[in-house]
Amino acid sequence: MIKKYLEATKIVDYHDPAIQALAKELTKNCKDDTAIAKNCFEYVRDEIHHSGDYKDSITTSTASEVLKHKTGWCYAKAFLLAALLRANGIPAGFCYQRLSCSEYKPDIYCLHGLNWIYLKDYGWYRVDARGNKEGVDAQFNPPYEQLAFKLQENEFDLNENLAEPLSVVVETLRKYKGYDEMICHFPDVETRV
Repeated sequence: MIKKYLEATKIVDYHDPAIQALAKELTKNCKDDTAIAKNCFEYVRDEIHHSGDYKDSITTSTASEVLKHKTGWCYAKAFLLAALLRANGIPAGFCYQRLSCSEYKPDIYCLHGLNWIYLKDYGWYRVDARGNKEGVDAQFNPPYEQLAFKLQENEFDLNENLAEPLSVVVETLRKYKGYDEMICHFPDVETRV
């Protein structure tokens, strides 16, 4: 069962040489999987732009594209984090929240992409590598969860631990290019899954 959370895929393409090199670099001076996972998380959170915050003109849809262009929406940043973790033999999955996206357009909701990470000392642990900014302070501090957003009215978690990202997320990232298109077509689900 855990094997599927370690696989390379078209989206989590950790066979890419740049991902392999970075994954190895992020293990330096690490004594265990928790330290490696923290380095991977902080790299993606801090070194990869959140496309919405930077209004980027590119939409990345695979882990290797995120690393190459140093940008991604929350979903794509989750792809890169999963790739770095899996390349280091750490199981990683995907989950989502349904949140208000009114910072982009009034009165809309959308999915927000997160990761599950399996740590030997803690089990499955949920993280949010979206990227911090004013009012957003996601941290890696197992077993305590500190995600980017606290759920508000009409928002909810989709906590299922998925080995692959939701198809609606992948299709949206492939179809809509750049900030202006994405804010009009965020992936969403109508009801709790």
